Amino acid sequence: ARGKRALVHGATHALHGARSPRPARDPRRTPRDHRVNADPTASRIRHHAHPSGVDNLSNLIWITPLRRLSNGAKQGRTRARFSFADLMAAMRVTGCNKPGGAAAAREGTAQHAMARRAIHGAVGEARAAHARLAKQQHMQQVAAKRVRHGGLRKPSACARTAGRDVATRAVIRDGAPLDRPLRVAVVGGGPAGACTAEVLAEQGLETYLIERKMDNCKPCGGAIPLCMIDEFDLPPEIIDRKVNRMKMISPSNREVDIGGTLGPNEYIGMTRREVLDKYLRDRAEERGTKVVNGLFMRMEQKEGPQGPWTMHVNNYDKGDGRTGLPEEIEVDVVVGADGANSRVAQAIDAGDYDYAIAFQERIKISDDKMKFYENLAEMYVGDDVSPDFYGWVFPKYDHVGVGTGTVINKTAIKEYQKAIRERAGDKIEGGKIIRVEAHPIPEHPRPRRIKGRVALVGDAAGYVTKCSGEGIYFAAKSGRMCAEAIVERSQKGSRMVGEDDLRVYLNKWDKKYWPTYKVLDILQKVFYRSNAAREAFVEMCEDDYVQRMTFDSYLYKTVVPGTPLKDIKLLINTIGSLVRANALRVVEGANVTFGKRGGSTA
Repeated sequence: ARGKRALVHGATHALHGARSPRPARDPRRTPRDHRVNADPTASRIRHHAHPSGVDNLSNLIWITPLRRLSNGAKQGRTRARFSFADLMAAMRVTGCNKPGGAAAAREGTAQHAMARRAIHGAVGEARAAHARLAKQQHMQQVAAKRVRHGGLRKPSACARTAGRDVATRAVIRDGAPLDRPLRVAVVGGGPAGACTAEVLAEQGLETYLIERKMDNCKPCGGAIPLCMIDEFDLPPEIIDRKVNRMKMISPSNREVDIGGTLGPNEYIGMTRREVLDKYLRDRAEERGTKVVNGLFMRMEQKEGPQGPWTMHVNNYDKGDGRTGLPEEIEVDVVVGADGANSRVAQAIDAGDYDYAIAFQERIKISDDKMKFYENLAEMYVGDDVSPDFYGWVFPKYDHVGVGTGTVINKTAIKEYQKAIRERAGDKIEGGKIIRVEAHPIPEHPRPRRIKGRVALVGDAAGYVTKCSGEGIYFAAKSGRMCAEAIVERSQKGSRMVGEDDLRVYLNKWDKKYWPTYKVLDILQKVFYRSNAAREAFVEMCEDDYVQRMTFDSYLYKTVVPGTPLKDIKLLINTIGSLVRANALRVVEGANVTFGKRGGSTA
């Protein structure tokens, strides 16, 4: 700073000798008309350059160019800075650094104009050359860093484009043709992520599937509908049990058998998540997906909204197995399938939602007791097992999954789990707990599921139904629908996609499944609000018409239209059940005991 002040001060006096008088300000002109004085940056530079005021040379070299740069910065352009070398170059151009140069510069307006153009041209060229060199050095440093870290991107691509402008290389507008396949990163290797990656890779897109835990055992009932087995071509060996009978057990332990309306080949498939997820991931890898066993840390767009996404991942395959080796993966599109605690959703500010805590114990019971659950599942309702959900006993390969969940009282989840074990009673008595699992489950879709070139699917998007808590089918289906939209809109990976292209998937999803979510939301609000309502719900389940409608809707994932006369009858029966249950609660009051084996009155 001192060097600049001294140099400008000396150059000014060499050119003009004594200081020029300050021009009088015209009172009719507003401060905006005094452009130089109105600009704070210019005034600050002027003050430091020459305490006595503004002179022609200091204004020529510093104030006018910096004023323009300051105005450009206000309009969003990058603000450049003059250097000491820039000033020296400018003085060389004008000849102020040579004997007699100052006198020559005073000869008239034409000379000053010529000097001004020369200074501006020299400084502009120097600044542009410096910027090009800086960009080239930056790209070479990035390429060298990726080589050291073993990144998945090819360093040679960086080297080939080091001399080109970064904006030209990296920023690709929506719909623009590509000279390479579209690159997609899918974060999360559950049913949603695996089904997304499978479709993308199969159609020739460059696909990365990032999963941190390959043996994931999510606390999940593991029930899948019949339509999913056919639609996703699932082999019979991953189905542990084929359930065609269910028991609904009320708060007073009234049991209702369900399943009499099922056909001989209709059933609910019971799976273990670690088996199902692995099968889907392996199939995606066979289709061409690059599976990365690593922890997704964060993502950023270094080149702006239309630039590529840089995914920061700790790769366990390349590290010590615990922390992993940090690396970067550069992609065009990101699909977040990383569950209820999605980091991808956080990166796009997708908004919060209510979530339930699901808690499950896997209990190994004797073969005789396991025979009871061979093709049977049990569902328990009541305030003791959950204030807003249900408890379950679902059969697996050689054990049963016993669990519950809640939204409104998460801190009491272990008390509810104890209650479901007590309600199951001697049917699981003596069993050995072989695994304990807990995990959040979303209760409704997120406020934002698409932003730019990022989409959310599965639990990350909030696709879990109320009342039943089902999410496996909707996760897999949403992943497939999202991938199909990307493939279609990118013309099999040959064109860039944008937010409007991803919204094609979202619009189709909402149109197809919004009625299902709405109906189940209403059912939960009506029948899970009290023990009296739950008693009415279980009573309704005895009706064959209700069972057929329920199973058809679940097994085939459609809201089945009913018969008008039977619908009216069902409405009357529902109202009657609710009235009777509430009357029982009012008459008996505190004497009614819910949740105890062989419910009784005191």
